Amino acid sequence: MASSNIEYDVIFIGSGPGGYVGAIRSAQLGFKTAVVEKRATHGGTCLNVGCIPSKALLESSELFWMAKHELDRHGINLASVELNLEQMQRRKEKVVSELTQGIQYLFKKNKIESYHGVGRLEGPNTVRVTPVQEGAPFLLSAKKAIVLATGSVPNTLPGIAIDEKNIVSSTGALEFRKVPKHLVVVGGGVIGLELGSVWSRLGSHVTVLEYASEICSFVDQEVVKLFRRILEKQGIRFITGVRVTAIQSKGEDQLEVFYQPVSDSPSSASGQSLLQCDKVLVATGRRPFSDNLGLENLGIKKDDRGRVLVDRQFRTSVPGVFAIGDLIPGPMLAHKAEEEGVAVAEILAGLPGHVHYETCPSVIYTAPEVAWVGKTEEELRKDGIPYRVGKFPFTANGRAKALGFTDGFVKILAHAQTDRILGGHIIGPRASELLGEIVVAMEFGGSSEDLARSFHAHPTLNEAIREASLGIDNRIRQM
Repeated sequence: MASSNIEYDVIFIGSGPGGYVGAIRSAQLGFKTAVVEKRATHGGTCLNVGCIPSKALLESSELFWMAKHELDRHGINLASVELNLEQMQRRKEKVVSELTQGIQYLFKKNKIESYHGVGRLEGPNTVRVTPVQEGAPFLLSAKKAIVLATGSVPNTLPGIAIDEKNIVSSTGALEFRKVPKHLVVVGGGVIGLELGSVWSRLGSHVTVLEYASEICSFVDQEVVKLFRRILEKQGIRFITGVRVTAIQSKGEDQLEVFYQPVSDSPSSASGQSLLQCDKVLVATGRRPFSDNLGLENLGIKKDDRGRVLVDRQFRTSVPGVFAIGDLIPGPMLAHKAEEEGVAVAEILAGLPGHVHYETCPSVIYTAPEVAWVGKTEEELRKDGIPYRVGKFPFTANGRAKALGFTDGFVKILAHAQTDRILGGHIIGPRASELLGEIVVAMEFGGSSEDLARSFHAHPTLNEAIREASLGIDNRIRQM
């Protein structure tokens, strides 16, 4: 039986980006705040087994690739380059540890109380906490709000069991202790391409199997075409328009992956093909972690994909219960969850909390990076919105030449009548950092002329953004 209530103003279930950032803002606004987290450390999927460790490995693997294949062009000749995967993994783990400790410090600084256990709604203002290690369940109550920020978990494929050893999710793909000889990636989206590129750079033969007719169908297709060509040049093989029907183990580090064209009947063996490999990464997207939270008992509504339905102020169908992040509709991105967490805290304080989803950026952290915000050309054409395009290649950018990374381009889409920026798309060096300029311009309703008339230091990569903006008016000046 649970012990008596401990009372707070606001309780967050989950301490991922949405939960911990929302909790900090809640405490800053004067609310007595608690966080319930089932992991031993804070930060959720993103910090522990997602965004941060994957970026650490992406950075390390890119440096390894450069040392083997690129530095000689700079006049740096190395006698030999050897991979120390154990040290690379230790560095990744150190990065994660330092950041999780940072969240603990911020909680202490802001007087946020945290509980390590499984949180479940016991009522519209009560959370039952079951400690993960030991101890009796206990209750927490919230005077103002309970905020569900439980994030998401990897999708699975019917009939295929993930063991996180040979058949892995993104979590297992971060933990390999030796480089796979042949890694098959099921899913040609962001996660699959990022982790596939890590192991490809470190020496694995990588094959990507994608259900759709093209990888990254949600990205501007002109970008995708170049992106795929570059990745293929790096050694990644793509097979699109296929479904995986079975994965069979033939012994230690020996797997057989069966697949067939999407157009074939799932029960038909016609056209079935086979790949032999030692590791399989199942990267078929993520789904909300909305099970076993007590939602059904309270009558909290979900859609057919398990996402919690909320209104514009993130309120569920039960008063006093809010939901944010991967748990609700919208892109499953850490920074989106953060903004929603802040918005909820401010709404609870009577402030105009708001999230402007039209300017939410997205990034694929491969090499080159792909980053975008706003509409694609395909979306604008479908919606019948008149637009103009400005594009500038990194081959004509002085800083990109000096760096030795000239693949890619910047593309700006602006309304044909008002010149307001509708979308920005970058494939190239440090695209994730460059995109911020376009995001800010769009947030303030900026035009391509605003970007074109703004100073950009020379030589810099972001001059390519200015030139692309000038290109909308046929005024490109640098070649």
